[in-house]
Amino acid sequence: MSTVKSINNNKVLQQTIKAISQKAKNASNQTSSISSTIKNKALLLMAEMLESNSEYLISENKKDLEYSSNKGMSGAMIDRLILNKKRIKSMAYSLREISKLNDPVGEVTRMWKRPNGLIVGKVRIPLGVIGIIYESRPNVTSDASGLCLKAGNAVILRGGSEAYFSNMAIVSIITKALSKADVPEDTIQIVPMTDRQAVVELLRQEESIDLIIPRGGEELIRFVSENSRIPVLKHYKGVCHIYVDEFADLKMAVNIATNAKVQRPGVCNSLETLLVNKEIAKKFLPLIRKEYIKADVEIRGCKKTLDILTDATPATEQDWYEEYLDLIISIKVVADLDEAISHITKYGSMHTEAIITESYTNSQEFLGRVNSSTVMVNASTRFSDGFELGLGSEIGISTSKLHAFGPMGCEELTTTKFVVYGNGHIRE
Repeated sequence: MSTVKSINNNKVLQQTIKAISQKAKNASNQTSSISSTIKNKALLLMAEMLESNSEYLISENKKDLEYSSNKGMSGAMIDRLILNKKRIKSMAYSLREISKLNDPVGEVTRMWKRPNGLIVGKVRIPLGVIGIIYESRPNVTSDASGLCLKAGNAVILRGGSEAYFSNMAIVSIITKALSKADVPEDTIQIVPMTDRQAVVELLRQEESIDLIIPRGGEELIRFVSENSRIPVLKHYKGVCHIYVDEFADLKMAVNIATNAKVQRPGVCNSLETLLVNKEIAKKFLPLIRKEYIKADVEIRGCKKTLDILTDATPATEQDWYEEYLDLIISIKVVADLDEAISHITKYGSMHTEAIITESYTNSQEFLGRVNSSTVMVNASTRFSDGFELGLGSEIGISTSKLHAFGPMGCEELTTTKFVVYGNGHIRE
């Protein structure tokens, strides 16, 4: 695979993107009807070859780490970028799990008979060509490739400049696996340049690309949404909340609120705002503060929080909207469940919310009234992830309600068509 990091000639860039898109379109016409056996063979080969080429992947990743360090990226963001043997094994494991999933293509989702004898059904089919525009996290490259392949789609990947060498290396390996499995290599392609204009050109290929999925920061996703001629599935940011109810088990609440904030603060399902019922605030807040101090988490609190945690930083109005993606947490003391839900409704991003409570009534009310894409009871927001929810992996998380809502797995990369069986029927 050729490596091109930047193209100065705009006409050449346009031609390159158009050629990639057309190749993907042609490949999708073949991939849509490939058998499950062949797709699974390709996925297993992709996993095997990633593991056997781990030293090469790590050496290419080092170039990206050096580049990102020189750019002054935060520690949390660099953590998302790192490839080591453990993460490569995880990428391979994810591909193997995708191979075990039921193939959604060809599934009959409904079938019914009309009064006139016509038999009508709905059958799952691939979406076609999917363009994925993303930042950091090289594992997205293999996860997205595997899911799109399993669902019978072709995919065009455009990663960020910070992961350029890692992504190019991953795609060079998995396309060799496609060839060995007799799957068209153009089923999985990567845009071999970092110019932002390449993204703009990709978003203009409405004749070849059926869906765009952006993954990254709010700035990237808004740019894609504003410039695309192609339908976009997106979430702008993950302002995730946990509400610690007055009936919460405080030890459980501390463990969950710590995990949700600290385990990987630079990802979209990490906790950003902690809501605490006033009845347990004086007991709970010192407990969670102790854990956050150990993890170097900065606390920004409302006035009632500051009355209890006097060394916390006062929270501003903007803090309640903020996706920190860092070791920073906003904490607000609320009067009751109603105030907690009102806060989530006003400031949330429809990503993931959780309640910690031993009250069945309060848990069910929270589940019923909170309309985010994932709502949890007594669990960390970090479980809002396709792999953790049993989807094999995820292509992204959608907070727009059309087509898909929440973590998107294989099934969400298909649509349905109507099939009709008649027996000489004509319309009167």
